[in-house]
Amino acid sequence: MDNKFWLSGETKPDLLAARLAELRQNLITKDPDLLADFTGTNFHRKDQASGEFHFQLWEQEVVLAYPSLVVKELRSGNELPSSSQALVLYYFSTCDGTMSSGQWISFSELPDGRFYNQAYQGYTGGKLAQAFKNNFDLFCSTAESLGGKRVHLLGDAAYVYNVLPMVNLLVLTWQGDEDFDATYQVLFDAAVTHHLPADAGAITASILTGRLVSGSEKNNENRD
Repeated sequence: MDNKFWLSGETKPDLLAARLAELRQNLITKDPDLLADFTGTNFHRKDQASGEFHFQLWEQEVVLAYPSLVVKELRSGNELPSSSQALVLYYFSTCDGTMSSGQWISFSELPDGRFYNQAYQGYTGGKLAQAFKNNFDLFCSTAESLGGKRVHLLGDAAYVYNVLPMVNLLVLTWQGDEDFDATYQVLFDAAVTHHLPADAGAITASILTGRLVSGSEKNNENRD
């Protein structure tokens, strides 16, 4: 099965559904207590054969039911969208317990990333540039409203997002001037390959981009 369609920014529901089924089939053979240790989550056992993993996704309390391996919001019990299901299942399938490094790398530095980097930049940094343009204040207010933590590392403004217990993303901007447009980029912690494969990294960055774009539209409406 082609597991790399997300790297090019494509959305193929049939392939994603098949991949979800494959990930669940593989995970069901794993010891849930070991999975909890590796992923930094809490496993609440109900009986010998079932339980729930409790953790935060985008700082929202969620549960991964076991053995169904379906992700739901803790409060409402609603199932999360397929892209979020895939992100969580990839994380549980890959994470080996390695802590985040605090160093940042581009998508092109991930396995296969350089082959898909132009497409990746199109559906992440390119979309952010379309949404925010040179509006520095709108970018900062939107990033902060979505839980981003300002850090003074790179660019003119940068925000860290804690996506999963051991997964962080950094979104940053270099603001433009009369001659150059603003540019935007989504970076990964250097230890990300211990937590997610490259295609899941693409999913993560795409989700963050969508959240920021939607947030910019809401902030613009509130200002009108």
